[in-house]
Amino acid sequence: MVNFLLSALTIGAGLSGAVSAHGYLKNIEYNGVKYPAWQVGQDDYLNPVPTRYARQIKDNGPVPDFTSKDITCNVGGNKPASGIIDVKAGSKKSYYSYSKFIWDQWGSSHSGPVMTYLAKCTPNCASFKGDSGNVWVKIDQVAYDKSKATPWGSDCLAKNGATWTVTIPPSIADGEYLLRHEILGLHVAGTRMGAQFYPSCTQIKISGGGSANPSGIALPGAYNPDDKQGILTELWRIQQGQVSYTAPGGAVWSGAVANSMAC
Repeated sequence: MVNFLLSALTIGAGLSGAVSAHGYLKNIEYNGVKYPAWQVGQDDYLNPVPTRYARQIKDNGPVPDFTSKDITCNVGGNKPASGIIDVKAGSKKSYYSYSKFIWDQWGSSHSGPVMTYLAKCTPNCASFKGDSGNVWVKIDQVAYDKSKATPWGSDCLAKNGATWTVTIPPSIADGEYLLRHEILGLHVAGTRMGAQFYPSCTQIKISGGGSANPSGIALPGAYNPDDKQGILTELWRIQQGQVSYTAPGGAVWSGAVANSMAC
């Protein structure tokens, strides 16, 4: 009951402090239509649950163990969502080009990169989990750029009203995919396993694409708790120029479309 009340207050009022700094993906907007993700603090109490397009998550906190299978689609069992969003690849009216991942909130104190991946559902999203093999292809990333007015990706997301935009690569092969969108908070990452990952998995069906079927990384597997360039690091040292920063998960795929958000 306490967790339910906290979640409800967070959603409705945006509490200050540690609770309000957390967040979760609330809606996915495509072509002017909002598709609800799992509604934390609400859907656990509904029977039946209305159609949702992102997989269930437990709460608005980070994944406790990012070396476990929870890192794939967050804590919640990685259960298939009941809905899937039909999207077009590549054009300006494609998924997220003028549309958004909409978070319930995001506190700028949780600075770090924002990353987005695709994994093709084999044979379909009703049975695919994506928790083994090099199936995750990074299609978008904004990490740290000291030349920008808002250097960190997550602070850019907060500046843009807790929203983020991504374009589906025009050459990606048609089919069903998990679209994995994630914020990494580095505010306590100087302690081993302190880095805070907030992933979500939305189910989409791409049409109008090309023939590319790129390989990628494994989640779990790619996020090393001893990675001192991207995970086991300290914000103040990065921001003072003492160390460089490289986000985990490898490079963005060469077939991706560059992020054009204003930061």
